[in-house]
Amino acid sequence: MHLQISIRILGNLLMMFSVTMVPPLLLAVMLEDGMTQVFLNALTYTFFAGLMLWLPFRANQREMRIRDGFLVTVMFYLALGAFGAIPFADGLGIGLSLPDAFFESFSGLTTTGATVITGLDTLPASLLYYRAQLQWLGGMGIIVLAVAILPMLGVGGMQLYRAETPGPMKDSKLTPRIHQTALALWSIYVGLTATCCLAYWITGMTFFDAVCHSFSTVAIGGFSTHDTSLGFFDSPAIEFVAIVFMVISGMNFSLHFFAFKSLSLKQYLADDEARLYLVILLTAIVITTVFLIGYQTYSGAQSLRMAAFQVVSIFTTTGFATADFSAWPSMLPYLVFFGAFTGACAGSTGGGMKVMRVLLILKQGHREIRRLIHPNAVFPIKLNHRSVSNNVIDAVWGFFSVYVILFLCMHLVMVALGMDFLTAFSAVGATINNLGPGLGDVAAHYGGINDLAKLILCLAMIMGRLEIFTLLVLFTAMFWKK
Repeated sequence: MHLQISIRILGNLLMMFSVTMVPPLLLAVMLEDGMTQVFLNALTYTFFAGLMLWLPFRANQREMRIRDGFLVTVMFYLALGAFGAIPFADGLGIGLSLPDAFFESFSGLTTTGATVITGLDTLPASLLYYRAQLQWLGGMGIIVLAVAILPMLGVGGMQLYRAETPGPMKDSKLTPRIHQTALALWSIYVGLTATCCLAYWITGMTFFDAVCHSFSTVAIGGFSTHDTSLGFFDSPAIEFVAIVFMVISGMNFSLHFFAFKSLSLKQYLADDEARLYLVILLTAIVITTVFLIGYQTYSGAQSLRMAAFQVVSIFTTTGFATADFSAWPSMLPYLVFFGAFTGACAGSTGGGMKVMRVLLILKQGHREIRRLIHPNAVFPIKLNHRSVSNNVIDAVWGFFSVYVILFLCMHLVMVALGMDFLTAFSAVGATINNLGPGLGDVAAHYGGINDLAKLILCLAMIMGRLEIFTLLVLFTAMFWKK
């Protein structure tokens, strides 16, 4: 492992991130909303911190290895979360405490969407835009953006891509060169965002709201410009647009690439994961609608409207709201919340364990049942008519085991810090799955929990975004051995 290479690249990435402070800075200048100096400070601190890291090692141009990729990814997420908190913590702005500022920043970067801020409707517009932009950059992964536009990463860019990309099958590339792959993914991402923004604007949002909500929608983030989220607009048309783009953004972006390339929808219909993803959403919507009608919570049409939006929002780990699903009758709050554990598809901007992992676990379970009947038979596990290697199955089970253990440990820590069982369970579940809204005392926001709990939940967000092993590998002795 070459620590100097990692520090040099980290410096470059921080300088690149400082440029993202320019749009909210310009917006603050135009609107004169009092945040100009805040974003100027954030840009300056971030740029010069990156410069100081880059300068001493600028001449070191050795190739980056796999371990360097893991280290850079984790270091950058930690550094980006810290420097991204500056606009929230700066006393010239809203002046959040450091734990609150870190929580808000990491929540945006990891597209979790949990917030400690109330009174969003009165916040400066430039800060609201910055929150949405932070989620948008974190959605596809700013590391992938760096691979796409920074040729200095060279062949080592594949190591960053592998460490950043969600899902159990990370070695597939859409194009022969990794920077072309990253560029293709970001082109699709930008195209979806622009289309979503236009759709929101046409259906009644202001242009500013359309931009901010399109960022949050396509990033599967959930930050809004209003305390009541999309419920503020009370518009079936806007909710329909949100549902469509949440579903699309929750699918594997590789499918979007090949569908666009072939100008055909067959890619979606032929994909096992995409079919299961849609079946899960439709089944949950039907069950939720039936229960809402049965308990007379809403009228028939209203029940379908509320069920469709909340199920898609929570199951894809977006976190937008048009109703308080935690107050729904019977088992509905738990049904909807548990959907985030499955989450969206691998290779999407969504969180959760990913539908592909759940699908492979189900197939493995089915294989074990068949083995009990025919002990000597060989039953390959197939995905899209292709056999899946045992290495992938082992990786899925390893991920699931560690995921469960970490979840339980964090849950116990939250209870030890004074949370009730339901609040602790949902807070950990919402952050490690990058969902946002929880149940109990964190159904609306996380401002009421103590500072240590917020910092621990920041760690849960990062582990969820980097899918646990990217972070945990740094804590092994083998990683640091030469």
